[in-house]
Amino acid sequence: MKRALAALALAVSTAAQALPGFDEVRAAHRPSDLVLLDRHGVAVQTLRVDKQVRRLEWVAIEQMSPALLRAVIASEDRRFHEHSGVDWRAVAASAWSNLWNTRTRGASTLTMQLAGLLDDGLARPEGGRSAARKLGQAFTATQLERRWRKSQILEAYLNSVPLRGELVGVGAIAQTLFGKHASGLDDTEAAIIAALVRAPNAAPQRVAQRACELLKQQALGCEGLDVITRAALERRGAMPLGEQLAPHFARQVMDPAGPARQPSTLDARVQRLAIGALRRQLAELSGRNVEDGAIVVLDNASGAVLAWVGANGATSAAAQVDGVLARRQPGSTIKPFVYQLAFERRLLTPASLLDDSPAQIATAAGLYLPQNYDRDFKGWVSVRSALGNSLNVPAVRAGAMLGPDALFARLNDFGLALAESGGHHGAALALGSADVTLLGLANAYRALANGGLFGAPSLRGEAPAPRRVADAGAVHLVVDILADDAARARTFGLSSALATRGFAAVKTGTSKDLRDNWCVGFTDRYTVGVWVGNASGAAMHAVSGISGAAPIWREIVAALHEGRPSRAPARPAGVLAQRIEFDGGREPARDELFLAGTEQARWRASAQLAPQRSFGITSPRDGSRFALDPDIPPQAQRIVFEGEHGTWLLDGKRLGTGSRLRWAPWPGRHELSLLDARGRAVQTVRFEVRGATLRAQAAQDPAQATSLRDAKRRSIAASITMPQAL
Repeated sequence: MKRALAALALAVSTAAQALPGFDEVRAAHRPSDLVLLDRHGVAVQTLRVDKQVRRLEWVAIEQMSPALLRAVIASEDRRFHEHSGVDWRAVAASAWSNLWNTRTRGASTLTMQLAGLLDDGLARPEGGRSAARKLGQAFTATQLERRWRKSQILEAYLNSVPLRGELVGVGAIAQTLFGKHASGLDDTEAAIIAALVRAPNAAPQRVAQRACELLKQQALGCEGLDVITRAALERRGAMPLGEQLAPHFARQVMDPAGPARQPSTLDARVQRLAIGALRRQLAELSGRNVEDGAIVVLDNASGAVLAWVGANGATSAAAQVDGVLARRQPGSTIKPFVYQLAFERRLLTPASLLDDSPAQIATAAGLYLPQNYDRDFKGWVSVRSALGNSLNVPAVRAGAMLGPDALFARLNDFGLALAESGGHHGAALALGSADVTLLGLANAYRALANGGLFGAPSLRGEAPAPRRVADAGAVHLVVDILADDAARARTFGLSSALATRGFAAVKTGTSKDLRDNWCVGFTDRYTVGVWVGNASGAAMHAVSGISGAAPIWREIVAALHEGRPSRAPARPAGVLAQRIEFDGGREPARDELFLAGTEQARWRASAQLAPQRSFGITSPRDGSRFALDPDIPPQAQRIVFEGEHGTWLLDGKRLGTGSRLRWAPWPGRHELSLLDARGRAVQTVRFEVRGATLRAQAAQDPAQATSLRDAKRRSIAASITMPQAL
């Protein structure tokens, strides 16, 4: 007996010493759902980090409904404001009732229940508390009453009490059962919650019965209580209250072990703007098999992410896929980086003329035949016109001057983190064959906006020091072209979605088979990147960057600069302007920008990249293999024979005379000969054409079209398929 009393005394003394203060309990409260704040302190997203229990932010007693406080006190501890932790009158009544085996409510006060919640050793086990535990709980309750105010005891209890299932605290129960904050609970809802304190997992009928008893104690009615109770207890998966604007961004930046409310770089206004613009445009495209989209908005100076829309919400079949981080082919949005490097190495200027004509570029796998989006060729065009109008062949020619390895390295300098190697992608790298993320691509454009200074995007407010990855003068030449409405008028017109009231440099892109389209550009303050497509990879129907992503981009840019037009950047040192004219009026005379030392007043096609006098057959090369694209109409596909002037024979039959002939390909192995003026054979080459009959076979048997196309693509050694331009 003495040992038991000594142990009890020791336990009571230890409990008294370890009793936490109110501020400690509140600080130790760990919500299961964290709240993400924007840069102005506005809540933009709730993220659940604890799947075992649902416990929301601590609710101050001032933010609890008075009806709730009355109901809980009436149900659990009517003399709460009168006793000092232990209700001895209730203890005596309980003991007397137990003596006569009469059912009555327990004698545990709210303070005693809180003591059990704060100290696991005092909590009620399944078999009930022992006498020692009851005494320890009573002692701790009296200590709480001495150190805490009554309001603090009630506040801590209502934030810590387990309720139904995984729900803990009045914040979680109010939101889950009634879809409201604890401050908005009415008398009926408060009575239901108070009934759950006594019997958390009771059947709806029993809960309603107990709630009705509490309401009658307050002279209130119980009409419809059964229906209300059943509906509340059957609610499942209730969404957190408040705006849920950035689920994908929250998963990237929130720290599960961090504070309940975590700041971010987002701007709630810009986030709402981006979400609205995406939803409106996808609604416009609803009949064109377009389901998904993503947007990112960056602050040029700091790299802060102002908006991050990973998907278009519940209307998407892949709402959990983050389109900002998914890797896809960027198409023509890569071209500005191709020309920037060519300018930097002084291989080209904006006035340089490139030949936009059918090209056959030798690769390790065979010949690569790039084509333009509209299947048309423009002849000799300036670099300004080629980039502005997003022409494919000139871009591939510029990429060939650089080599795939140099271009691959430069793209990675801009943070695109390309996989494989330059040799793996080959000439198609200049047309966006390597997968990138929307975040990486937008941040690369931000580096262009900053004159070639690259810095990682800021997701958590950090500001990494930028580093120079490209020459500022060469970057300025590209930016000037991307901001030139006249330069792209031939393809897009002067009033396209790319035209803005103030300065903006922008580029669109579309990947192979219309699977992805992009619009990425920047103003003096912001960089905006938009992707539209299908997360499944399904092709869209007649949607390009200019019709899919560009309207979203334009709406966001216009809203961001409402009342403050964007201003063009100043011309950096080493860049000068000069009036130029083109030989034969190929393009109108204009003022053009140059890197110092590369300027020239008159530009002639014959002086640039013009082929030297050819000898023999220059194309095709002996042993070439051609594979025709089943997605391009046969009449749009031609093989060009080039060489010195003479008579051309194919498989022994005369084709014509000249230095260049276009031939509609026919499947099989062929022998091509070139004869001089005397009829002597100058050179003979052999080549093979594969796949020319695929479309006809598919048309005869549509059910086999897909398998035939896939089989052909697996079998060919070289392909002329390529990313599209716009």
